[in-house]
Amino acid sequence: METVYEESDIPKGSSGVWSLAWPTIITNLLFASSSIIAIKVVGGLGQDAVAATITGQRISFILQAILMGLLSGTTALMARHWGAKEPKESSQYLSQTIQLTLAFSIVFSILLWLYAEPFVAFLGLKGDALSMSVIYLKYLCPFLPLLAIGLSITTGFRSIGDVKTPLIISVIMNIIGVSSMIVLTHGYLGFNNYGVYGAAIGNGISFFCGALLSLLAWRSNLVKTKYSPLFVIDISRIKNIFEVGLPAALEQAVFQLGINAFLIIVAQYGTTAYAAYGIGIQILAFSFVIGFGFSMAGASLVGQHMGAEDNFQAKRSAWSGMRLSIAFMTIFGAFIVLFAEQIVGFLINDAEVIRLTVIFIWIMGSLQPLMAIEFSLGGALRGAGDTKSPLLITLTCLLLIRVLLAMIVLYLNMGVEWIFATLIADYSVKAFLYIKTFRSEKWMNSLDIKAGP
Repeated sequence: METVYEESDIPKGSSGVWSLAWPTIITNLLFASSSIIAIKVVGGLGQDAVAATITGQRISFILQAILMGLLSGTTALMARHWGAKEPKESSQYLSQTIQLTLAFSIVFSILLWLYAEPFVAFLGLKGDALSMSVIYLKYLCPFLPLLAIGLSITTGFRSIGDVKTPLIISVIMNIIGVSSMIVLTHGYLGFNNYGVYGAAIGNGISFFCGALLSLLAWRSNLVKTKYSPLFVIDISRIKNIFEVGLPAALEQAVFQLGINAFLIIVAQYGTTAYAAYGIGIQILAFSFVIGFGFSMAGASLVGQHMGAEDNFQAKRSAWSGMRLSIAFMTIFGAFIVLFAEQIVGFLINDAEVIRLTVIFIWIMGSLQPLMAIEFSLGGALRGAGDTKSPLLITLTCLLLIRVLLAMIVLYLNMGVEWIFATLIADYSVKAFLYIKTFRSEKWMNSLDIKAGP
């Protein structure tokens, strides 16, 4: 029996955006906190251990980012059908999503296991940092498909407005994951002392818990989107998800490629600069996840309102999300900048790493309003099914501005601080392009799909 609801059940305006954003923000703050805790847990083991942990986290982020790109198709399609009052059709897309992301993550894990060493060497790490990173990744590989399962299901929940179930799941998985990380890294409670690799196993345990809890919630019909047979393959729906999500997945792949190219350039300045960049990103992730919360809220609401054929509310949700995102990210970014030295000093004792990380945080903290525009309007475009515009914007800004400028700075033998400063140009142009694209309203006709099977 299908769920019965009225169009008015779709949240509207700033209050609607906020009602969907705050649980996602807390969920991702928990995720960011676990990453910071991982660095703190291994911080006493030296720079090489920190570099290995940062590398492992980067790999998880790469997979997660690409999966989130594919899941943009799921969000747009599930939200559109939910807004069109077709909850059964919306639910069926979730089953096909899990099939697609699970297959991709298994291939990703196998390739990572086989080519972990050349990949880490490509990042510029050497010596103990290289060998420790390779082993860390091999501990992490078997758990990555579980990350895909949990991420797919919770994204499906959020796309139809259920943001509290993913929050509950995240609280439980992070408590278990962080506890496991601490115990296994230092050998507490009679367990073996795995050192830095305990952080990898702890992350893996959290992925297992997330996948298990998500499956249980969905299979038990405890959420709004009811269970749809997981082992029934529907090529037409998989094709729809793939066609809408592919540009977003390519966007994330290009973005991660550019990030790693940027990381390689930073690594030319040594392990100290590499660690500073990685720690700075983890600290600023507390601000980034706020933007991601508004991105997910905007995607869900824009998709649902367009499914209900209410383009006015779709636009209103996007602009409201942008304003709220700018306000919250600016405040949070200012807080992190203000206490940057104290926060970094808590994580690591190396004076030069602290100095460089603080400079990086000052630069990135000043860019939070521009990043807020990217997060909010990018999410709105993807929720409408326009995944090609963000891809083009990312290609333009990341490769032709950020990486190119960084290479010029490296060629001129300027300090790593100037490498960090190239991010100012990247985010300035990106914000301009997102506003221009959204104002054109061409995205309203981007998803050509009829309601129903």
